[in-house]
Amino acid sequence: MASARAGQIVAHLGNVGPTQLLKDQVAIITGAGQGIGASAARLFAAHGARVVVSDLDAKKAQQVTEEIKSQGHQAMAFPGDVMAPDFGQRVVDATIKEYGKINHIVNNAGFTADKMAHNMDDATYELMYRVHGLAPFRLIRAAAPHMRIKEAEKRENRSIINVSSTSGLHGNVGQVSYAFAKAGVVGLTKTIAKEWGPFGVRCNTVAFGYILTRLTFAKENGETIEVDGKKIALGIPGRPAAADSKASVTAVADIPLQRAGEPDEAAASMLFLASPLASYVSGHTLEVTGGRGI
Repeated sequence: MASARAGQIVAHLGNVGPTQLLKDQVAIITGAGQGIGASAARLFAAHGARVVVSDLDAKKAQQVTEEIKSQGHQAMAFPGDVMAPDFGQRVVDATIKEYGKINHIVNNAGFTADKMAHNMDDATYELMYRVHGLAPFRLIRAAAPHMRIKEAEKRENRSIINVSSTSGLHGNVGQVSYAFAKAGVVGLTKTIAKEWGPFGVRCNTVAFGYILTRLTFAKENGETIEVDGKKIALGIPGRPAAADSKASVTAVADIPLQRAGEPDEAAASMLFLASPLASYVSGHTLEVTGGRGI
């Protein structure tokens, strides 16, 4: 039911005819090979954007790119590790070479590396800062010459969307490093909103709650990501399978909408923040949680 509902929402958003919200605009989306990022890439493209599909997994980035192109839209794949010191500059240079401008940046790439605070090691703590704090900053900094446009008459709709989490807003047991890093994302957003606002650039945060991605599936599923030559297990220990209806109800008991969110629904919030519909929204943290935490 939830999947069907999400499909209806995205079908509606992606079928607005001549009123495409991002027509002829250029968007860089990191972590766009799967999950929320892939949904955002497809949705942005459906609304007329030329999308740079970036992901650590080159094969998945290319698959999403080809899917977008098969629908008659424009996209290019840019595989790479967002934590590489030169990644931000390289993806910006490639985007400018291919499309000549940058309208939107969606800093979506990331993962979790969970441990209780008393067991947390320095390397894991720093890793969360590198992927969720330093990587987005480097990309934003690299894009500055192309987004901080002094001549008002040359400005188009431009925005930056940084992905945080309810863990960054409220904390979460076992996620001290992730919560720290995601809280920092909010500070980054507010600072960029103040510094770049005079140039007409909006910067917002979207903080997701329980969205159905590999980060919220059961850790026992065996999903991993390889970072610095080491495999990191993804997911939540003991998370019930979807078929376990009783346990699934318990997992969403504190969500007023009584269900988890779909990646397409998460992507729709990103589209809103990038679009002219949010032309006077900047420095804001949009919580996409189904009501959890209110």
